[in-house]
Amino acid sequence: MSAAWRGAPGLLPGLLPGLLPGLLPGLLPGLLPGLLLGLLCVLAGPGAAALAQDAAKGNAGAPRTKASATARGPGQAAPRTQGAPKPSTAATPSATRTPATAARRSSPRRAVAPPSRRRIGSAVPTWTAVATVPALVGTLGEAVDRFAPARGTFGLLVVSLDHGDTLFARQHTTPLLPASTMKLFTAALGFERLGPEWQFRTEILRDGPLLADGTVRGNLYVRGDGDPSLSNRLLGGPPGIGAMLLAAKVAAAGVKRVTGDIVADATAFDAKRIPDGWRSRYLTASYAARVSALSINENLVWVGVRPAGDRVEAFTEPQSTAVRVTSAVRLVPGRRASIRVVKNAGGFEVRGVLGRLAGTRRYEYVLDDPAPFTAGAVQAALADAAVIVEGRVRPGAAPAGALPVAELASPSLAAIVHEMNGESINHFAELVFRASARGRERLGVGSAEAGNATLQTLLRDRLGIAPGEVHAADGSGLSVLDRSTPGALVRLLQYAHRAPWREPFLESLPVAGVRETLRYRMRGTPAQGKLRAKTGTTNEVASLAGYVTTRDGETLAFAAIYNGRDRWRAKALTDAIGATLAAWRRTPEVGDSTPSPGR
Repeated sequence: MSAAWRGAPGLLPGLLPGLLPGLLPGLLPGLLPGLLLGLLCVLAGPGAAALAQDAAKGNAGAPRTKASATARGPGQAAPRTQGAPKPSTAATPSATRTPATAARRSSPRRAVAPPSRRRIGSAVPTWTAVATVPALVGTLGEAVDRFAPARGTFGLLVVSLDHGDTLFARQHTTPLLPASTMKLFTAALGFERLGPEWQFRTEILRDGPLLADGTVRGNLYVRGDGDPSLSNRLLGGPPGIGAMLLAAKVAAAGVKRVTGDIVADATAFDAKRIPDGWRSRYLTASYAARVSALSINENLVWVGVRPAGDRVEAFTEPQSTAVRVTSAVRLVPGRRASIRVVKNAGGFEVRGVLGRLAGTRRYEYVLDDPAPFTAGAVQAALADAAVIVEGRVRPGAAPAGALPVAELASPSLAAIVHEMNGESINHFAELVFRASARGRERLGVGSAEAGNATLQTLLRDRLGIAPGEVHAADGSGLSVLDRSTPGALVRLLQYAHRAPWREPFLESLPVAGVRETLRYRMRGTPAQGKLRAKTGTTNEVASLAGYVTTRDGETLAFAAIYNGRDRWRAKALTDAIGATLAAWRRTPEVGDSTPSPGR
């Protein structure tokens, strides 16, 4: 008799009477098959155990019923762990929400398959240290042949600024969507036409006399010059800092009361607030703020609510008399917040509930018509400065004989371009582009068409670039009508490298692995700290253009543009190329090796 069989007579009489009465009612349907198999193993030895394992394998492979299946179908939410926050359909507070996220959540999401790394297997492009020009050509050629996305177009040009030779070229004459590398053209045009030290001017003018008691008998005009910096990004302080500084200057000029209106003068630019080629899905996003010669806070407004005693206070930042915000929010106990902001003809209405302990909630929106809002912000700031304006806000143009009251100058164009290129701010680029068309004399009306015409003249006369190589439908690169060849970008970089404004142009570019839009790219590679370039990214574009210093101190200019849907692969290839260029030396030294790319 086996040991299992000898122990069974003593086990069963003691085990079953105690366990079965409590287990059977609730657990019998689920546990009985397993208990029986276990008992079979005890009673019958190894042979039965093998049989039980075979039965278990067969049961595991059986199809599950709908009730037992845990796999999610299309559109099904993933199961949440205990304590996980419940997804909310209410607007998300600004404190935990970036402008880009706010824009994406304002419209239904389109299902897009994420880039799959399985398409390229385990091989990913990595940088390679090589020496000599032939080795570099072979390495880059192999990398592009091996890793360039099969779907789409990848163009690349690399030129030495020290020796003047072309080190690599692939589809560099093909006009492609450049995305934000278009800002390189805008920066060069601004520096060429205006100069790095140039400043925008926002003026306050009057069309009536200023009496001894501080009364202006007439209107005040807020005349914009296209200044993109009337925000706290460069000026510091609250969102309405530009209006506050203007109001302080008006009060310092002795003005205490205005009998007329506050007139918003945005006539320095044309009335087209949305450039050609901007997709409709962009228009609720902060990166697609409207274009106006009179702008404030990058033409964005925060609509907020906060508990105020026994009521809920609604407000905007910046404050503006041109926009009315009303509250239908109910105050409730606790920290609950369920807020919905509705845009209407006069401004905004805020609805929902807010807990007494919920604190302040803010929600960001794009201003549809920035000029009146900006003039209204000045009027609100004047009220805070004890200057009474009896009239209303309206659009208009300052008459030729209007007299100056106050003026606010912007930071230098060099500082503005540094922000524009560093964090790729479309709003800055659009205003600089139009102001550059007017020139230092501020002649004519700034428009995207005038900007493109002025740019074409610069490219033809100074760089020898034919009109078909570059087309600028806007100054930021957001338009799907923009075009540039990699070759045109490299020629622009060559021109900028020897221009009088070389230093501010170079300083405006992000640095690989260090700062701005390149702070997380090429980190830990030879390109870190040695590659400066402007990035460009949309759903269909991955581009990079700038300068890189090689291992032996040579300066190269390069431009890579990819148009297609496989941006991850294109970016990985571009970063590998950038690091390879930084690791390259023209003259080999003892110990140099030439491993194959991708290893």
